[in-house]
Amino acid sequence: MTARPAVDDTVTHDEHVLNQLDALESEAILIIREVVGELERPVLLFSGGKDSVVMLHLAAKAFWPAPIPFPVLHVDTGHNFPEVLDYRDATVERLGLRLEVASVQDWIDDGRLRDRPDGTRNPLQTLPLLDAITSHRFDAVFGGGRRDEEKARAKERVVSLRDEFGQWDPRTQRPELWNLYNPRHAPGQHVRVFPISNWTELDVWRYIEREAIDLPGLYYSHERDVFERDGMWLAVGPHSRPRDGEDVRTRTVRYRTVGDMSCTGAVLSEARTVADVVVEVAASTLTERGATRADDRMSEAAMEDRKKEGYF
Repeated sequence: MTARPAVDDTVTHDEHVLNQLDALESEAILIIREVVGELERPVLLFSGGKDSVVMLHLAAKAFWPAPIPFPVLHVDTGHNFPEVLDYRDATVERLGLRLEVASVQDWIDDGRLRDRPDGTRNPLQTLPLLDAITSHRFDAVFGGGRRDEEKARAKERVVSLRDEFGQWDPRTQRPELWNLYNPRHAPGQHVRVFPISNWTELDVWRYIEREAIDLPGLYYSHERDVFERDGMWLAVGPHSRPRDGEDVRTRTVRYRTVGDMSCTGAVLSEARTVADVVVEVAASTLTERGATRADDRMSEAAMEDRKKEGYF
């Protein structure tokens, strides 16, 4: 009797990553399909940032070869990086999507909002977002929030109920046992849905590498005029100016997250390719929001307070 060859049950590092990414992708696609199948007017928050780009890629996969069956929504602070807005518009045109824009500047122009003394507009996004949800009657809003980003987001369910005022109450979160999601809601309410909630920043970058997803160039190292404030490198721009004593320097930097230019910091980096970024993120001990977002440093509970008001 011929002996059977021994079975090699070892799993290489690359195979483990592939299996992990397959599982995360399948979970996200299932969530997207389930919510679209149950609700009537979904929308996907799309800013051109890496997480929303991955979300859009997953949505395209979920319904291929049919087109994505819902519009995308961007809450525009008016202080966004030009490179990201150009990427957003090019992507919308390439995929034939309908883009809805909720403009913070419109709310400032008609007196419903006022600019903050510190110049940042990220905290001003909540009311334009809620107004867009109400006016378009969106009942499900897909977002790219992840639990590893920030402790308030770690409390969020995958499908999160918002009340008639668009507000979030962490005490009334629904259980999601056995990965069963409940998007039901009363008239006037809606749900926020986070299909990549269980992903990490490293998962996102490994997926970008595997799927060869194009991103705005500022995610990779480049030279930029910056100044240092509160341990962060802020870009010099029309909405981000150095104060007295803050010297402008040219540094090789990249961005781990993008948002309002006045509160989004760069990191010193030589990572010029996706593979370089994967190595850099794997070695990092700080989350991207904790390291590069000044608006999350306003208080210990800054993000949670904004989420309770209706923020992403």
